[in-house]
Amino acid sequence: MSHSLDWLFRGTTEIFPDQPDSAQPTENLRVRLEKSNRPLRIKFGIDPTGTDIHLGHSTIYRKLRQFQDAGHTAVLLIGDFTARIGDPTGKSEVRKQLTEEEVKANAATYLKQLRPILDFETPGRLEIRYNSEWLSKLDLSKILELLATMTVGQMLAKEGFAERYKQGSAIYLHEFLYPLMQGYDSVALEADVELGGTDQKFNLAVGRDLQRHFGQTPQFGLLMPILPGLDGVQKMSKSLGNYVGLSEDPLSMYSKLEKVPDNAIEQYFELLTDLPLDQLPEKPRDRQKLLALDVVSHYHGKERALEAQSAALNLVQGGGTESDSVPEFSLSGVQFPAKLFYLVSAAGLCKSSSEARRQIQGGAVKLDGEKMSEVDRLFESPEALSGKVLQLGKSKFVRFVP
Repeated sequence: MSHSLDWLFRGTTEIFPDQPDSAQPTENLRVRLEKSNRPLRIKFGIDPTGTDIHLGHSTIYRKLRQFQDAGHTAVLLIGDFTARIGDPTGKSEVRKQLTEEEVKANAATYLKQLRPILDFETPGRLEIRYNSEWLSKLDLSKILELLATMTVGQMLAKEGFAERYKQGSAIYLHEFLYPLMQGYDSVALEADVELGGTDQKFNLAVGRDLQRHFGQTPQFGLLMPILPGLDGVQKMSKSLGNYVGLSEDPLSMYSKLEKVPDNAIEQYFELLTDLPLDQLPEKPRDRQKLLALDVVSHYHGKERALEAQSAALNLVQGGGTESDSVPEFSLSGVQFPAKLFYLVSAAGLCKSSSEARRQIQGGAVKLDGEKMSEVDRLFESPEALSGKVLQLGKSKFVRFVP
């Protein structure tokens, strides 16, 4: 394949093995890609332990799409069997085991959110597999064979296990099976390349070892960095509230992204866009707006992204907006008269009434651009609010509807 391979290295932290001067296709991924007479099988496994995908997750899917566009087959592995254990990576305690029904429901939601990123249409470009297909059929002799490929010492060298062992926290034997089962997925799929975050190197390396054990050519591992959240410090995470969800409405997505801090914005451009990094605007504010517009366009289309940009500007300047890009909140379930702090919480802008009170007292809440500082402000009827935009900070909005 003669296409440029610049895309391969954009945003990539590490490829292993990596011997850039080697002409051997087992040691140099560039050579493997250029000399292969068939599409390579590019594996990425997900355990659908939740339902929402955010931009932090999207970076690896974008890399998977780049492999698709270069003519290779993305093998999206749904870990419906391994999800019942849960990946212990980075966890300080044993994870809750999910039921088969929970995993199936989560997987369906995942796939729907991935449609704007991956090529689901071109024949041969996407293979969706479920690891229950082979893992549920493993008998005890095969499981013993897998266990015999790794020592307890090697397993305890895994970062999360090492910390828990040191702290005296419980480590259950079924958790030791997780990296071995994920590695066996690579054997079952005959993967040529496996993608993962930088925290997944141990698991990807186990896949190489097991492929070698079963007589296959070991896969390459390609590691992607962890995207920082909107605070620019900690990793993007729903639990930390510093995330942008793929299913968010255009205005919420735009309003969050146009405030990405300067120290993180270049990494956002590198990992979330295809824009040339040497042609970005010089002014930080222009960079933020370009980033927000480009990312929202990818998930919602250019027209809705421009509409969100206009609506965000209007809201920041203190006016309301007629834009339909603001998410709506129905007042039909609210019992009137209703106090402001309750409405802020009920509309989902805060997790609790006490947090809503603090935000109002701190001056973070506006109604149609007017700052609201009276926590117990009473609204007698839905008519007093219908059509108005409630705003928390600079990135959370809802429009009240009947």
